[in-house]
Amino acid sequence: MTVELGHFALVLATCLALVQSIVPLAGSLRGNARMMEVGNSTSIGIFALLGLSFAALTMAYVNSDFSVLNVVQNSHSDKPMLYKITGVWGNHEGSMLLWVLILGLFSALVTLFGRDLPASLKANVLAVQAWIILSFLAFILLTSNPFERIFPAPMQGQDLNPILQDIGLAIHPPLLYLGYVGFSVAFSFAVAALIDGRIDASWARWVRPWTLVAWLFLTAGISMGSYWAYYELGWGGWWFWDPVENASFMPWLSGTALLHSALVMEKRSALKIWTLLLAILTFSLSLLGTFLVRSGVLTSVHSFAVDPERGVFILAILFVFIGGSLALFAFRASELESGGLFAPISREGALVFNNLFLTTATATVLIGTLYPLVLEVLTDTKISVGPPFFNLTFGPLMVPLLFAVPFGPLLAWKRGDLLAAAQRLYFAAGSAMAVIIIALAVMHGTRLLAAFGFGLSVWLMVGSLVDLYYRSGLPRVSPSVAWRRFVGLPRSAFGTALAHFGVGVTLLGIVSTSALETETVRLMEPGSVVEVGGNQLRFERMEARQGPNFTAETGIFTLLRDGRSPQTIESSRRLYTARQMPTTEAGIYTHIFSQTYVSLGDAQSNGGSMVVRIWYKPLITLIWIGTIFMSLGGVVSLADRRLRVGAPSRRAALKVAPKESAA
Repeated sequence: MTVELGHFALVLATCLALVQSIVPLAGSLRGNARMMEVGNSTSIGIFALLGLSFAALTMAYVNSDFSVLNVVQNSHSDKPMLYKITGVWGNHEGSMLLWVLILGLFSALVTLFGRDLPASLKANVLAVQAWIILSFLAFILLTSNPFERIFPAPMQGQDLNPILQDIGLAIHPPLLYLGYVGFSVAFSFAVAALIDGRIDASWARWVRPWTLVAWLFLTAGISMGSYWAYYELGWGGWWFWDPVENASFMPWLSGTALLHSALVMEKRSALKIWTLLLAILTFSLSLLGTFLVRSGVLTSVHSFAVDPERGVFILAILFVFIGGSLALFAFRASELESGGLFAPISREGALVFNNLFLTTATATVLIGTLYPLVLEVLTDTKISVGPPFFNLTFGPLMVPLLFAVPFGPLLAWKRGDLLAAAQRLYFAAGSAMAVIIIALAVMHGTRLLAAFGFGLSVWLMVGSLVDLYYRSGLPRVSPSVAWRRFVGLPRSAFGTALAHFGVGVTLLGIVSTSALETETVRLMEPGSVVEVGGNQLRFERMEARQGPNFTAETGIFTLLRDGRSPQTIESSRRLYTARQMPTTEAGIYTHIFSQTYVSLGDAQSNGGSMVVRIWYKPLITLIWIGTIFMSLGGVVSLADRRLRVGAPSRRAALKVAPKESAA
């Protein structure tokens, strides 16, 4: 009965979404306040019904209800409870239900936090959100019903894909979807503004918090997914330029550009048309990622390679929303004011420079991801575009952008002084040069690019703090006065510094790992010793272990370190009995920011030796620590009182109104 209740809730949510997609928009066009108010109640109702539906599917998993086809295909009675729950979204149907639940959540949040929005704009935003919800609910009900029954019900399920039975997959998809779907709000604001034919700085103030929320969740989601692939797949890499990884990276790049562009629009009423276009393109890239993952056109460890008919349905959704929004943009853009003017050397100019390189980098990743697919369709020729292409195209685009990042906050709005900003960055430049010289000396001048990368990362980290230093009044005022000024700075200033500092930390981890990591592949038997990262790794023994739904062969290693206590590292090969699928569980020992990484290969015919891959990865954890700084920067920026969700207060608006009418 619970399953039928969940299915019925989906149908009711679809009916409400249909109402919300029509009535508030009609009310906005007619100026009918009561019709516009309908969107408020329906958005809450849709979210409640979607929550009920998702809870019903979760209960089916928890109770191992094998009369539900989705549960049969993705669960097992012996599976740990945590993975029974995460199995809800570890498959195509369940993950789409989670996707649309988060859509409903953001629509409800617009209702709750958008009380000060103009009624017409809010009604249009909720209507556009309902269009998106309605399309995906139709997709679920017509092609991907998670509540489909099976008769007769089997006694046991087929279990979840073993590589998805990990804590990382409990966290990664929800974070990623919060990022993907969060950009739908910016998209809805953009389409709503185009419908109204009006856009101003207040629009950017309303959009920027939603964009920031989506961006920080997407940052965390990509980071979590990267670390999961790093330790779970046993390949020793943290980023593979996999097409599905690129599918999440593209909206992140575009969303970063949108954040900076919206800032220019809010502060200077400039870049209005460009900001609208970015809001449309960012969510369009999120939709494209959904298509790539679920259409069956890609074969990837990250993808749901499913029935191509579902891909055709999603392709139709893409055509309607991407094509429709771009057509509306082309129709309305000429009627919108372009915004204020500014000098090339200014903070606005620096942010335009940022946008130029970020969007070019997005286009590069998009071309590298789609070109093999288009070529195969047109010529039936299969090619692979891998890391060499992306490293040679994406990397050079990032260098000038990263070099320019510390200059932006130091330049004045409208017209800045580049020389004065450069003088304030003398210490950052000196620190970077010192690091480059030290790195060249340590590496005997053999790795010039690596030394430059170290210097660039230090330039970013130190440069990100310079703005806070000078805005505190240092060195002109006393430390006590400087401290009072420092704690009184806007939270967005700290958020910006944290995010930029995090980029430098991540870059330091990338450069260190790429340039200095060592890899050893050895045939080892108990008692064998290998040199790794200046230490010794000894293979002790193999042990057979039994898990709740798998068997494992575990290799026990001891890391011997000069003058310090030895550390045990365990790496295993698991066999999940229901699916008869093997997985590799890497053994990782973290020492400060570096890691020793051990992955078991195949056993040899003599039965006493194993192929073992060993990596020493200096400073690799900085890659993910940097993303934590970036996400924290977003959280701190959201705490800025000037960046609260919503419009200026009604009281302020009433004070201005008489002056405008008198004019």
